Amino acid sequence: MQPTRHNMLKIGITGGIGSGKTLVCQIFAQLGVPVYNADDAAKQLVQNNAQLQAEITEAFGSDAFINGQYNRGYIASIVFSDPERLNQLNAIIHPYVFADWQAFVDQHQAFPYVIKEAAIMLETDSRFTVDKIVLVYAPLALRLARLQNRDGFNLDDTLKRIANQMSEEDKLKLCHYVIHNDGEQALIEQIMDLHAQFIALSKHSNTI
Repeated sequence: MQPTRHNMLKIGITGGIGSGKTLVCQIFAQLGVPVYNADDAAKQLVQNNAQLQAEITEAFGSDAFINGQYNRGYIASIVFSDPERLNQLNAIIHPYVFADWQAFVDQHQAFPYVIKEAAIMLETDSRFTVDKIVLVYAPLALRLARLQNRDGFNLDDTLKRIANQMSEEDKLKLCHYVIHNDGEQALIEQIMDLHAQFIALSKHSNTI
């Protein structure tokens, strides 16, 4: 049985749409770091957790699920232009994601650190579930250029989503580390440097 490591580091990675945070997390995963994708976990929980489904249905009505499938378009039409309803939805889902994240952390105690990837981290209590936060940063024009190559890209919808999120400038003030994914600075070198820092930080945290 593995000894419990209470001081294992929990690293949050976030970034605006098109910043490349998923690519960054894939590279960390290739280095052997356990990565938890909070957005994917939320989707899985909404689709499979009966208690969570019941809470969403109570708050948003019977149309929230059609034949057991999450009616994402219906929910989006409600919360997209209503911040209070969006906060209500997040308040329902986030405790389930936080519990799932804690279970993930408990399962990986033998590792120096784990990563939580989340698009909306600094805007929510998610930021309190990690020790350090890394922002993957890229200029808006470059992010939009990348997104144009994605299936289903809609410029108006994307700009609305970006407008509803915290500005990159405000995110920079709240993050402990920044990875510049701008095509000019070497991405792998930045990740390897942070990887070494996190391992060293983990060792230090377990000796104090």
